[in-house]
Parts: sequence; C-alpha cells; structure tokens
Amino acid sequence: MIHPTALIDPAARLADDVEVGPFTVIGADVEIGPGSRIGPHVVIKGPTVLGARTRIFQFASVGEDCQDKKYAGEPTRLVMGDDNVIREGVTLHRGTVQDRGETVVGSRNLFMAYVHVGHDCVIGNDGIFANQVTLAGHVKLGDSVILGGLSAVHQFCHFGDHAMAGGGSIITKDTPAYVMINGNPAQVHGLNLVGLKRRGFSKEAIRGLSEAYKLVYRQGLTTDQALEQIRARFALPETEIFAASIEASTRGIIR
Repeated sequence: MIHPTALIDPAARLADDVEVGPFTVIGADVEIGPGSRIGPHVVIKGPTVLGARTRIFQFASVGEDCQDKKYAGEPTRLVMGDDNVIREGVTLHRGTVQDRGETVVGSRNLFMAYVHVGHDCVIGNDGIFANQVTLAGHVKLGDSVILGGLSAVHQFCHFGDHAMAGGGSIITKDTPAYVMINGNPAQVHGLNLVGLKRRGFSKEAIRGLSEAYKLVYRQGLTTDQALEQIRARFALPETEIFAASIEASTRGIIR
C-alpha cells in the first residue's frame, strides 16, 4: 500500500489501509485516517490531521508553513475532516499563533487544481472550489459554498452557507448566506436559486429568502431596519441564517 520510494517519518500515524504513492514525503506529526489515498509527489507536513477517505492527487502541498511573515516556526496545525478531495497542485497551509493557531477544513470538500487555502482559514462542509481559487488568511466559509475558478477572497472575509461566487470574482467584503456574487469587485446578483432548488430547499424557504433578500437589497433600508423587518415577518430557520450572516459581518456585506 506504500510505495518503496515514499519517505514517511516514523512519527507519522497512518491508518493500516492508507495508500501512499511514489516519491511522496510525509513528515512527523501527520495523522491520516482510514481509507485515504495519497498520490505521487505529494508533500504533507505536520502538525496535520487528515480524516478518513482523504484523496490527494500529485504535487499537492498539505500542512506546510504559512506565508505570513510573522510566522516564526510555531507548532500550528491543519485539521481536515473526512472525504475531502485535494487535486493537483493544491496548497493548504497551517495556522498562526496570532489567530486561532490552526487552519480548519470540514468534510466532503472538493479542492480543484491549484487552489490555495491560506493560514487560519475555517472552511465548512460540502464546498466546491474550482481551479485556482485563492483564499487569503483568516477567511471563513460556511457549508456548501461554491467558488468559481480564479476567484480570490481577501483576508478576513466571510461567506455564509450556500453562497456562490462566479468565476474570476474578486471578493473584498462579506457574502451573506444563500447569495450569489460575481465580478471585480464582486457585486450581488440575487439568490443562489439554482443551488437552493438542487439541494432540496422547500418552496416556502425559497419564498421567504426571496422576500428577505429584497428587504436587504431592494427597499433602500438600512441594514438594521432590514434585519428588524426580516425577523418580524419571518419565522423560518433559513431567513434567520440569512439575517445572522449579515449581522455577523465584520467587513461589511457585498452590495
């Protein structure tokens, strides 16, 4: 299961059935869960924890020191859940002590070729990140986020659940849950209706989100006024998630 040309530190902890391809290097303080397949020419540096059934393709760099100039070799971490797919040339960096000290990735995410995930990012579950998406440090993404190819996200930006960015977007503000954005600089282009329908959201939820979206983006209200009306008019969990993602914004939401 482990190619004879692979270099694995004796302190690494690999489940019994992990496959490792030729010329791959796995350092100390790396833990890889069962059912995982690590391709050729991969470098994994610790402290890093990879969950079950992780799939890593050639030339990926996982758990490397971050590119923050303040980083001074502290033992920060990268922690990933189960069933993540990391395609060719992807780079995922560990955290910094100036933030949470770890980069955290949930489960069932797809990182297409040459995606970069910077230090201290927090990524939810079921995300899709197309080729050459770039996340700066401290970015936070909710569940089921989709970022189109060549998109770039500024440091400290947040994405709510089920938000989507079109290819080539430059994102410098926070994106509320369920919203679709595009452009340079990115602007809001409505709700992610196709994604919501594909994921089985009810008609009631979609209607409520449509009305809540209009209150924020179409009625000329202040953010506080819009949030107050959303909570007064709707009692849906989806509209509360939408409102909470706006309320939690630290950089201001995309307009």
